[in-house]
Amino acid sequence: MSGINRKIELDIKHIAKHIPETSSMKKLLKIQGMAHVFNEEETMYRVAETIIKYGEFTGIIRGHERYGLYFSSPIGYRISIEGNRIPLHYGELKITGDKYHVIPRRKPS
Repeated sequence: MSGINRKIELDIKHIAKHIPETSSMKKLLKIQGMAHVFNEEETMYRVAETIIKYGEFTGIIRGHERYGLYFSSPIGYRISIEGNRIPLHYGELKITGDKYHVIPRRKPS
C-alpha cells in the first residue's frame, strides 16, 4: 500500500520538538542526549505531504500506525548533546486515530 487514503490532521503538540533551536527541542536534547530535527519547519511540512501521498506502510509499532519514505537529500539531522550531527534521509509519519506527526530518522522504526 502506498500513501494514506483517509483524512488525517497534524498533531501540533509534537511540532516544536522536531524543529531546530526550539525550547522543546533543547529540552528533549537535554533529557535524552539527542534529538531528531528537520532542517527547518518548511521541510517538515513538505516531508509530511510527500509521505501522505507516497509513503509506504511499515506497520503498527508501539501503538502507532507508521508510514515512511526515503529522501535523496537529507531532510534533517540527529543532534547529540555534544553537538554532533548525523544527516537523516528517512521520514516517518506516525498516526494515532486521526492525528499524525512526522519525524526525521535514519531508517524505519
